[in-house]
Amino acid sequence: MSGSGHWDERYSAEEYVWKTDPNQFLASEVEGLAIGRSLDLATGEGRNAVWLATQGWQSTGLDFSAVGLAKGAKLAESVGVTVEWIHADATVWTTADKFDLCVVFYLQVPQAQRTAAFAAAAQCLAPGGTVLVVGHDRANLRDGYGGPQDANVLYSADEVQQDLLASELPDLVIDHAGQKLRSVETADGGAVAIDCLVRAHRAA
Repeated sequence: MSGSGHWDERYSAEEYVWKTDPNQFLASEVEGLAIGRSLDLATGEGRNAVWLATQGWQSTGLDFSAVGLAKGAKLAESVGVTVEWIHADATVWTTADKFDLCVVFYLQVPQAQRTAAFAAAAQCLAPGGTVLVVGHDRANLRDGYGGPQDANVLYSADEVQQDLLASELPDLVIDHAGQKLRSVETADGGAVAIDCLVRAHRAA
């Protein structure tokens, strides 16, 4: 697991590491959901938290990189939205607050920390709330483009489902889980990365 110093350094450039557009799966996965409070765990530079705010969500973004959060705040200001920023480690953070949507994108930590973070994401759902997890699928190491080359931080749909169900919420329902192909622009043209996507909801 890379510490916050690694990510502070990576985010230190003026440009945004992953640009400022939201993840390409976010809009389609939240379409049709009742808008309320949202939480972006491991928000990085805040692009998904900011996009959710532009869609009317009462948005919160959490990350252990102070530099990433500062860039998120700058992005939010540039588009005229308000986001609550929390400086904390997503693998140990807990809250009594409840959210209607919790998203976790590309949390690159080993299995034990990931299980704790995903279980916490499910536990903070309000009744009727949705949790969305997207990460680099283990198959990407062999068949896809880019992403971490350490299998310990890659995902499988079965493992993510187990992690979410480790929350022991009796009313948590898996909506869908599997691999998703993600288009990537490179200097040599287009490429395809293989992601893992799992969405679940808590019964109302």
